[in-house]
Amino acid sequence: MDTPVDSLTFEAALKELEAIVARLESGDTPLADAIALYERGNQLRARCAERLDAAQARIEAIRLDAEGRATTTPFAAG
Repeated sequence: MDTPVDSLTFEAALKELEAIVARLESGDTPLADAIALYERGNQLRARCAERLDAAQARIEAIRLDAEGRATTTPFAAG
């Protein structure tokens, strides 16, 4: 948890976020630690969202139509 959030890959940020959620859900974390974990988790959530948005933009940028022209069809998640 000492690594700056902005230098984490999506996978590393998600893994750390999952660990934080598990710790918070356990109910065994003292309040001061829980607050610090929540703050870190919020930063990690934002990092993951940022990386997903960047990936979505790349997917939209590289789509090609039948004639080989790039199109920007919106990405439909889900």
